[in-house]
Amino acid sequence: MNRTIANAVGFQIVWFASVAGAGHGTGWAGPLAALLFAAWVLGEKRTRSADIWLLVRALPIGYASDSLWVACGWMQFAEPWPGLPLAPIWILALWTGFVLSINHSLSFLHGRPWLAALLGAIFGPAAYYAAGNGFNAATFALELPVMLLLLAITWAALFPLLLTLSTPALERTPTTTSPTGTGQ
Repeated sequence: MNRTIANAVGFQIVWFASVAGAGHGTGWAGPLAALLFAAWVLGEKRTRSADIWLLVRALPIGYASDSLWVACGWMQFAEPWPGLPLAPIWILALWTGFVLSINHSLSFLHGRPWLAALLGAIFGPAAYYAAGNGFNAATFALELPVMLLLLAITWAALFPLLLTLSTPALERTPTTTSPTGTGQ
């Protein structure tokens, strides 16, 4: 299995472990999966500095966005530690998996902000909906169509922003995956 596909599969494992774990009272499962995934991704010396550079910048943005939903009272997450007004720790696991996919399995979106915005607007809300309805990991205080619209707008902005954040680090790492997705 090539590293790009393995990265996509690894992120899905982190997502599943996080939401299923939180929804079923084992909130530690997501952070454990994210830790293992991060160790594997960061074990690749060619992209390590670019991935760390992006993690340091993107994790606070992602965590703040989910914590904002909690602070506004519009979303509640299962396994709520550390508690209001912050999103739970397992949300950091999700964000870690997602961020560590940007320079790898999602690299085909570099230089394609409109496609990233479209995919973010579709799959961002879909992930929250699946986490809530499929795994009882999230509940929404707003009407479902309103919440999904707000998530779509947020993710249509967030995804291209995170891709843009990764670009300077990738440019300093000449042996990383090219924006076309080749090279790994």
